[in-house]
Amino acid sequence: MTPATRQEVLGLYRKVLQIAKNWQSASGQIEETMREKDYIRNEARTLFRKNKNVTDPKLIKQCIEECEARIEIGLHYKIPYPRPIHLPPMGLAHKQGRTLRHQEKLRKISKPIYLKSHDEVS
Repeated sequence: MTPATRQEVLGLYRKVLQIAKNWQSASGQIEETMREKDYIRNEARTLFRKNKNVTDPKLIKQCIEECEARIEIGLHYKIPYPRPIHLPPMGLAHKQGRTLRHQEKLRKISKPIYLKSHDEVS
């Protein structure tokens, strides 16, 4: 990791912790605010620790983009949790065959950048 990339990653981590410190839930309830603050800190800690040994520059760039996207989406919607994917349920497809493969392919393609590592951690 280059020194510039290292500084960028550390800056993102500090930014996430600062957001968690100043976070206010949409409902304004103290319990919910505390739960969301804890979630933000724990999620950041988990994902940054999981990716601390990544050395591939392309993968580092993807992780940085994911972090920035989740920050922007969280601040915009005032929801710290990842937003779900909106696709038809798998129940619409047959148990086998082309239709099932097509829906699985659609799900894989439509996965937002900000959810790539979330499924691996949760």
